[in-house]
Amino acid sequence: MSQFSDRVEAISISGIREVFEAAGDDAINLGIGQPDFPTPDHARRGAIEAIETGQVDAYTANKGVQGLREGIVAKHERDLGLDYDPGELIATAGGSEALHIALEAHVNIGDEVIFPDPGFVAYDALTKLAGGEPVPVPLRDDLTIDPAAIEEAITEDTAAFVVNSPGNPTGAVSPPEDVRAFARIAREHDVLCISDEVYGRIIFDGEHRSPAEFAPEQTVVVDACSKTYSMTGWRLGWVAASEERIERMLRVHQYVQACASAPAQFAAEAALTGPQGVVDEMVDTFEKRRDIVVDGLTDIGFDVPTPEGAFYVMPKVPEGFVDECIERGVVVVPGEAFGEHGEGYARLSYATSTEEIHEALDIMAEAADAVR
Repeated sequence: MSQFSDRVEAISISGIREVFEAAGDDAINLGIGQPDFPTPDHARRGAIEAIETGQVDAYTANKGVQGLREGIVAKHERDLGLDYDPGELIATAGGSEALHIALEAHVNIGDEVIFPDPGFVAYDALTKLAGGEPVPVPLRDDLTIDPAAIEEAITEDTAAFVVNSPGNPTGAVSPPEDVRAFARIAREHDVLCISDEVYGRIIFDGEHRSPAEFAPEQTVVVDACSKTYSMTGWRLGWVAASEERIERMLRVHQYVQACASAPAQFAAEAALTGPQGVVDEMVDTFEKRRDIVVDGLTDIGFDVPTPEGAFYVMPKVPEGFVDECIERGVVVVPGEAFGEHGEGYARLSYATSTEEIHEALDIMAEAADAVR
């Protein structure tokens, strides 16, 4: 008899982490999905004031402090016109826990979960940990997911499908007509749509829309402060859904987490309710970097779908390119780390300085010449 569970044996350490470990300490890191900006001052002050006044010395409510949940409600109203109640939210330990409890609450053993491929590495792993069967769906040439492909993949065993716009690892933004189609599919097939909107504020072209606008009862929204407010280390995310779904997810959350970190909750409340100009400045910077990276990779001779959001680009690359880059001191992530349909691509994050981006592009040009 094995001493380990089949669920754990079915997953492995993220391929992204393996790439990091293969590179030297002085490498230019274009692999990490983390903004290179400080957490806004008003968010940090929110945590400090809560610590100094003793507001973080005990468990908070399982769903999170009231002020934070009211701030999240206001955020969704401000950005998308969504009408949530504070009771329809759970503050979580980052977006990853939000995904975890959404899947645990809705997926039975053997149920199928459809998600984009290439896609965020947690979709496959968390589906398996929930006892579900992953159903990866390849993307279009522009790296968006086709609603028709999702609908074709649905069977009587489908419990949920995941959409992610703007996307990780692609930076692709689903057009509004596709978002409406996701909502229609969820309604007509009576399956859950999990909408991963962690990058929803980082948009350069097009617009961010949510399936929750059109099918609120069939949608669970996953979001976080991690990317929007450069708060990856604070580990603060949330789920938003109908009260019935929230009550089921809360049953999981209360045992695996009890409550999100109290200091992080107060920092997130301040981030969400305070000045938003810092977000606009960060997005403007990312857009400038996006243009430099896309132009540079195109000059190298790569086919580069232009990302409309997030801070990733996913060009098609020749065989051996990723290894050659790592050997030369530039960390990029092979596309297959995000699913089998990512083979032949690489993910680059431009959440680093313009100076390092230019240096990395020069090195990548040398790497491309070496493998051609």
